[in-house]
Amino acid sequence: MKRIVLTGGGTAGHVTPNMAIIPTLLEKGYDIHYIGSHDGIEKKLIEEMGIPYHPISTGKLRRYFDVKNFSDPFRVIKGFSEAKALMKELKPDVVFSKGGFVAVPVVLAAKSKKIPAIIHESDMTPGLANKICIPNATKVCCNFPETLENLPKGKAIVTGTPIRRELFEGNAAEAMAFCGFKEIRPTLLIIGGSTGSVRVNEAVWSCLDELTKRYNIIHLCGKDKTNDKYKDIPNYVQYEYVKQELSGMLALADVVISRAGANAICELLALRKPSVLIPLSLEASRGDQILNAKSFHNSGYARLLMEEDVTDASLLEAVNQVYDNRDNYIKAMELSAKTDSITMIVSLIEELTP
Repeated sequence: MKRIVLTGGGTAGHVTPNMAIIPTLLEKGYDIHYIGSHDGIEKKLIEEMGIPYHPISTGKLRRYFDVKNFSDPFRVIKGFSEAKALMKELKPDVVFSKGGFVAVPVVLAAKSKKIPAIIHESDMTPGLANKICIPNATKVCCNFPETLENLPKGKAIVTGTPIRRELFEGNAAEAMAFCGFKEIRPTLLIIGGSTGSVRVNEAVWSCLDELTKRYNIIHLCGKDKTNDKYKDIPNYVQYEYVKQELSGMLALADVVISRAGANAICELLALRKPSVLIPLSLEASRGDQILNAKSFHNSGYARLLMEEDVTDASLLEAVNQVYDNRDNYIKAMELSAKTDSITMIVSLIEELTP
């Protein structure tokens, strides 16, 4: 039996593409193991799928000053030692990494044991973790053709992002019942990412009276970010986070407000969902979400609203504009080059495990 180690974590975006390829790998007879952090979001998600999970020590490599910069390198070194021991124990034929800092020691350990590694870069430009991993990888998958300019020639291939099958199987009627909506009207879905967004949440709440005049609203606020003040507002429901219900909510949604993480927006593109994208600001990120959102805006797939420009008025105007012009956004998305990312990535894996 061929054995593969998957790795990636820290945020949902570093886990869900791995989750998307797992069913196909199982169908093809792969013995799958996962290496992640001790307390990251990936642990719960992967263990729920019944995949053997192996935690290692991990630390974040930062470009800015933080007191943890003095201790985290030792965690990375410890994680590398633990990953090497797991490579020796598991003897995988190949490693597939979705990124995040937990993946760095795993990819380096695979290289040290002469085990081929495939990594996936979601954003327009590689992040620091993948910059470290790229020289040690056999193949590099990416979302955007523009990313090829920042990757070694002959090593990189545009595959797009693997999309979980269940996202295409959502039932809008079931979602409407789950949310308790009684009136059929346009539906607005707000997704702030796995940790939520205080700025987006506050902007939504500030114009909730106007929004609920026109839309049924599903608001995924993030862990510990719901607000009881708004729980009884008609045509509005809020949740910290949903799992299996998300596919139905996406099927029901006419417009989505979202951050601009690459995996999230690629899912919206695949599902043909018009959206208002609010990328993380440069104060909170290296600017990758801004590049992602600009690419989608320029392609006519979404409306870009910079975080520093978010007010109740600007958000309300953007949502209404996207809804009123939704057919144009959908037509643009239908013209996009659609790749079967799962098939392409699994094919690369099979090439390295003959």
